[in-house]
Amino acid sequence: MSKVPLPPGARGNTFIGIAGLIGVGKSTLATKLGAHLDLPVHHEPVDDNVYLKDFYAETAKWAFAMQVYLLNRRFQQHQEIIWRGLGGVQDRTIYEDSIFAKVLRDSGLMHPRDYETYLSLFHNLSHFMCRPTAIVYLDASPETSIERIQSRARGFETGITLDYLRNLQKEYEVFVEDISRIIPVIRVSWEQFGDTEAIADAITREVERARYLRDIKL
Repeated sequence: MSKVPLPPGARGNTFIGIAGLIGVGKSTLATKLGAHLDLPVHHEPVDDNVYLKDFYAETAKWAFAMQVYLLNRRFQQHQEIIWRGLGGVQDRTIYEDSIFAKVLRDSGLMHPRDYETYLSLFHNLSHFMCRPTAIVYLDASPETSIERIQSRARGFETGITLDYLRNLQKEYEVFVEDISRIIPVIRVSWEQFGDTEAIADAITREVERARYLRDIKL
């Protein structure tokens, strides 16, 4: 498979976020896409996440700490991609964290006071964030997602339920509609995985469109 060239000078400005449900295949696509577009890849913190096992064991107790930890780590990744000037592919975007926080609150697993504090922190951080070039949303059903979670057999994920994933998917639909007003979203059916080159082509077109100079006359 041949690499898809980005427009001249665009590489350092190309920031691609990969979004989607737990287990849908974000990490796999991020790795392939990074190699395909010659961009560094920033994976979701899993192995070094100091709250992850506690969160899945006692979700209500650790929900707020977990969300603040992830927000901090993703903000760090987001800023590194911007300030290093090398571009990048990010495995789950900082914008998606609010989806998980909302579902936790709606499920009674995060206190409303903690949720409001989390949102305030997110909004304050957002003033310092440059927008990605595009977000690739991997669209797959909760049923497909839970099958993939079970097949990768991470012990701490055994408590993830289909109802939880369905609630997440509902919020993702709202998220995609809202975020697409300010950031280009490439929605990809991911039930059977997909063609990395085709996605890279679509991203390249978005990069070209973002760099198009529009003149106006007053």
